[in-house]
Amino acid sequence: MLPLFLIPLLFVSTCAFAQEPRVHTRSDAEFNRLVLNAVGRMPTGGRYSTSAQANQRLAASVRLDAGNLMLAPDLARPSYCSGATYQVFVTVVDALIRRGSVALDTPTLQALLVRGQRDGEGVWGRWNANGPGTARLFSEAGLGRNFTDWSEARAGDFLKVWWNDEIGQRERGHSVIFLGIEDDQVLFWSSNQPDGYGRRSVPRSQVKWAVFSRFEHPESLDRLAQLPKSDAYLASMLTRPSSRVEVAERCGFRE
Repeated sequence: MLPLFLIPLLFVSTCAFAQEPRVHTRSDAEFNRLVLNAVGRMPTGGRYSTSAQANQRLAASVRLDAGNLMLAPDLARPSYCSGATYQVFVTVVDALIRRGSVALDTPTLQALLVRGQRDGEGVWGRWNANGPGTARLFSEAGLGRNFTDWSEARAGDFLKVWWNDEIGQRERGHSVIFLGIEDDQVLFWSSNQPDGYGRRSVPRSQVKWAVFSRFEHPESLDRLAQLPKSDAYLASMLTRPSSRVEVAERCGFRE
């Protein structure tokens, strides 16, 4: 089997599942393809770190210039997992703007900036929070649906995996872009320890739980500036545990 870094993006986006394939809508395929295209534009390597330097470089990589998003993911090295997947998200938003699919005002674009927001605060603070950060943001803003059924997953879904049975304060998790399943290995892209940006695979048995988030509604991006300043649930994930049932309730799906 080829090393993961040699597997073409087209291959991982069409990985066969053991289950019968789900029929996807045209928009499903379109937006997941944008996510995969964004992954293909990301840098490689650069080391994994959650240091202050990594936070500063992430902030520098997403900025506004004359009312336009200016993205420079090469600046965001070293990096960490939620920062990597957020880079993909804002790259997809930028692609939609550039092709005229959405028009976002300045307050909405400003809401996308990384400014050291605490967990649960603003767009970045929600994305970066413990627990179901991305899934909660998608549910709050109506950006797409969240689910846990592996048979429905497709390459280009955003994915939060948990390596232990804890959610919140004591969790060990990873924010990734799902690429597929092959030979019971979960393939994904993220910033991974210790090398940084790149593809990786793990046995599915190592994943204790997983929540997928599929970007489906770009027309809802203009809600981002209207979100409450902070999400109390995500903010509390620093100091308390949660449960799968609570995650499902907060993120609009059934567990």
